[in-house]
Amino acid sequence: MSAKEYIDDVLKFIRECSPGQNEFYQAATEVFESLTPLLEEEEKYRDYAILERIVQPERTIIFRVTWIDDAGKIQTNLGYRVQFNSTLGPYKGGLRFHPTVNLGIIKFLGFEQIFKNALTGLGIGGGKGGSNFDPKGKSDAEVNRFCQAFMNELYRHIGTTRDVPAGDIGVGAREIGYLFGQYKLLTASFEGAMTGKGVGWGGSFGRREATGYGSVYFAEHILNSHGDELKGKTCCVSGAGNVAIYTIEKLKSMGATPVTCSDSRGTIHHPKGIDVKTLKAIKEVSRESLEKYAQLHPDATYIPIHKYPEGGHAVWSIPCDVAFPSATQNELTLVDAKNLVKNGCKLVNEGANMPTTPDALEYLRKHGVLFGPAKAANAGGVAVSQLEMAQNASMQRWSFAEVDTKLFGIMKSIFETADETAREFGHEGDLLMGANIAGFRRVADAMIDEGAV
Repeated sequence: MSAKEYIDDVLKFIRECSPGQNEFYQAATEVFESLTPLLEEEEKYRDYAILERIVQPERTIIFRVTWIDDAGKIQTNLGYRVQFNSTLGPYKGGLRFHPTVNLGIIKFLGFEQIFKNALTGLGIGGGKGGSNFDPKGKSDAEVNRFCQAFMNELYRHIGTTRDVPAGDIGVGAREIGYLFGQYKLLTASFEGAMTGKGVGWGGSFGRREATGYGSVYFAEHILNSHGDELKGKTCCVSGAGNVAIYTIEKLKSMGATPVTCSDSRGTIHHPKGIDVKTLKAIKEVSRESLEKYAQLHPDATYIPIHKYPEGGHAVWSIPCDVAFPSATQNELTLVDAKNLVKNGCKLVNEGANMPTTPDALEYLRKHGVLFGPAKAANAGGVAVSQLEMAQNASMQRWSFAEVDTKLFGIMKSIFETADETAREFGHEGDLLMGANIAGFRRVADAMIDEGAV
């Protein structure tokens, strides 16, 4: 059986046993197809049934979350924690609170997390969790009650050497605080069982900034390898959450001009450069629509979602040198890819998880656009989460400068590993293939060492 036939068999198997999980199929297909050169050279991965095992979570936990809203009515949501692979260490991956969350979304995120975490070189496995609860429009009291109800079940399954969740979409500093407070109450234990905590109570300097900063560092390494740099570049960034905000902040500090941001209602285009202070006030403090940004900055344009190009996103129709999709999965479509190419974009660097659709990626590659894949480019967040775990375990706290220096080094190492692996298999410049093979190989070799478990 050829490597391609073997891959096709495993993909058919997961479609049959996991119906309706399209994002999970997409993630598995992308990883497995890029492994073809490795599987052609190394029979051991087939002999030890690595693909069949690595694509199945070690444990899937689904639970009911019942909480009471401010009107005194009982509300019910679903909670998830998919503990995908613990070969390299305790499960590590965020919690996502968003109405689109379902088992397929959590499995896609958890599967990606395996290889992302492996690329950091740190001792962490892959997992993910969340709920279809929507924190938007909820009072602080409602979010608090939901988080406490969610943790009433989750606490049974996590711990410092077992599973260490963090934040993701819809789970920021507020939610982590409420979740950890309930964990501490239930376990009577103050330990590093969650990351993204406040700096004053066990968190790490630089954790909030890590995914965005790390994404920018990765993009800089890509451009440097081609004799270029971010300084002086016009950049488009999607999203207005944690990743997008700190991508914009770091771009400005490196001399680039980030001109866009977006939320679920619309896009801001600010040719002079996004004002980070205003963006933080709107999204981190008052939690309002980006429409408020245009009211405060008359030289900025607000583009509501009903004015987006058909089948595309307004952010990617704005000319730029570098694109940072930093919102959510499958946000950059073929329509968007064509607009980016038409406008001369040199690099697409993924800050979100799997934000580029397969046909958009194929078009970008065909037209010579450089590409920073998510599992490499946005690994900074989980890397600093592990650094937070290390600080908790040793009862220390490192300075922001120490953490940022470590983050820069980790992102450089991830780039070099992906680049060298791509060259090893005769695909120079294909960082997606390089990242997938490098991450997979580290986990798969450890799985072989640990036996049939």
